[in-house]
Amino acid sequence: MLAPDRRRACRAFTPPLDDPRSVGSTYSYAYQFDAGLYAAYLRDYAEARGVTRIEGRVEHVERGPSGIAALRLADGQRIEGDLFVDCSGFRALLIEGALKAGHEDWAHWLPCDAAWAVPTANTGPPVPYTRATARDAGWQWRIPLQHRTGNGHVFSTRFTDPDRARAVLLDNLEGEPLAEPRMLRFRTGRRHRQWIDNCVAIGLSAGFLEPLESTSIHLIQLAIGKLIELFPNDAVLDPADAAEFNRAMALEYDRVRDFLVLHYCATERDDTPFWRHMRTMDLPPSLAGKIAAFRDRGIVEQYREGMFLPASWLAVYYGQRIMPERIHPLVAALPVADARARVAAVADACRRTAEGMPTHADYLARIGAAA
Repeated sequence: MLAPDRRRACRAFTPPLDDPRSVGSTYSYAYQFDAGLYAAYLRDYAEARGVTRIEGRVEHVERGPSGIAALRLADGQRIEGDLFVDCSGFRALLIEGALKAGHEDWAHWLPCDAAWAVPTANTGPPVPYTRATARDAGWQWRIPLQHRTGNGHVFSTRFTDPDRARAVLLDNLEGEPLAEPRMLRFRTGRRHRQWIDNCVAIGLSAGFLEPLESTSIHLIQLAIGKLIELFPNDAVLDPADAAEFNRAMALEYDRVRDFLVLHYCATERDDTPFWRHMRTMDLPPSLAGKIAAFRDRGIVEQYREGMFLPASWLAVYYGQRIMPERIHPLVAALPVADARARVAAVADACRRTAEGMPTHADYLARIGAAA
């Protein structure tokens, strides 16, 4: 049970402050979007600025000296281009179907390969967080939006069957279902290369990581930004640009994978075959090294680029009771009384900052989101 001030903190939100001296400037945040509405908004935004949208089903990919020469659609249209972005989802029609990029499978570390999803009516004021609840063969999400609540059960078909997983989801809903549950299937991993010749894969065609940390849109946006940074000059393709894109995106996917696997492998739960597997599986060497460094002396690996900051790693380490055996060397040099006073001061500043925040509903109303 959370104390009253912590319960309020879980209901409150305001963007980070600009003053670097304030504890209110030290956190980050993300948005909870209705993905369908967001996609429609981006489409309208692009078309209003001159983008031509051609609908059709790709029936054939024509190869050329630079990679892909053209796409032939079912209605007979032939679409030529200098650079193709593969957004064909799990089918990966261009990057895999035509260019055979190859796929690195991460099912051993992230065995969940399916999900049931269903929207429900809201049951109270919105809260500014997603809730994840462990289930026997996976986990369940609850994401509050203004007009509905998104729910889903991510599970592994190796450890349960879809009918059982559907029942688990429906038995644990808090609001009235607004539609029939729909099932999604996926496999975790990434392409060996996401940019080949004149084709760049972005989104599901590039790879997928289960939604425990809701990273799909982030990885899409990151790839778009990287493509803009490396965009070919005058349609001249430089292999060095493709190599840098592939290096950066592979590293980002690997780092997100490690953070997701940490949630599972650090569990103390062993009451089902699924959780026993997650506790005892071999880890990616990169993650094993991170855990060893933290256990040894409290070191959290920091990235110049990356989605998850040290605070996120610390939340999972301590939340799963992975504790350092020694004090961080920089902290060890401080007098104990000074360190305790500093921790108490930060805790007090966090409490006062949280108490001064508006509730999430008040904040949404203040920015006019309901309109």
